Amino acid sequence: MMGKITLAIVDDHNLFRNGLKLLLHKSAGDFIGEILEATNGHEFLQLLDSHKIDLVLMDISMPEMNGIEATQLAMEKNKNLKIVALTMFNDNDYYYKMINAGVKGFLLKEAEIQEVIFVMKTVMQGNSYFPVDILCNIIKNKDNETTEQDVLSDREIEILKMICQGLSNHDIGRKLFISKRTVDKHRANILMKTNCKNTANLVMYAVKYNLVNV
Repeated sequence: MMGKITLAIVDDHNLFRNGLKLLLHKSAGDFIGEILEATNGHEFLQLLDSHKIDLVLMDISMPEMNGIEATQLAMEKNKNLKIVALTMFNDNDYYYKMINAGVKGFLLKEAEIQEVIFVMKTVMQGNSYFPVDILCNIIKNKDNETTEQDVLSDREIEILKMICQGLSNHDIGRKLFISKRTVDKHRANILMKTNCKNTANLVMYAVKYNLVNV
């Protein structure tokens, strides 16, 4: 069983940090141990040098160093660090950059505390959390070429659809009666052919080319 995690909340609004910290202590004391705070990317990176941090809730727009640069530098220091971006619906220009920087999920600042805890637990279990409505928003607001998708085989498209459903490679293998290792190879090929870096990019790709219904 997982022990209590060390969480860092990185946001330049004191009221938001303090309120979230209080709610998490009350509602997730069995899951969260220490909660650290930083008001910008510089402060967070200093915390990262002096503390073992498991999970980060990272605001995107901050003074001195924003969440994009802080995430990139943090992932260079610790590639296993799990970062969830705190977002607003008007952060369209930054979503894609945060995905490429390495965040494991998005969490709207307006979310209820139960959703915040669910997202944190989901990410700590090794999964990602990218709401489809946010991903669709990224696609609508990003200038992309509209060339037809014809690079994937029928099997790869089948596996991509299952990835978009949130199934693990093990679960996909069971459904298709193939080994997890075979699914791993298919997934690697899909990432290479689509020039995607992670699950969020794959979901965006699938939505863009109408391979999944949203």
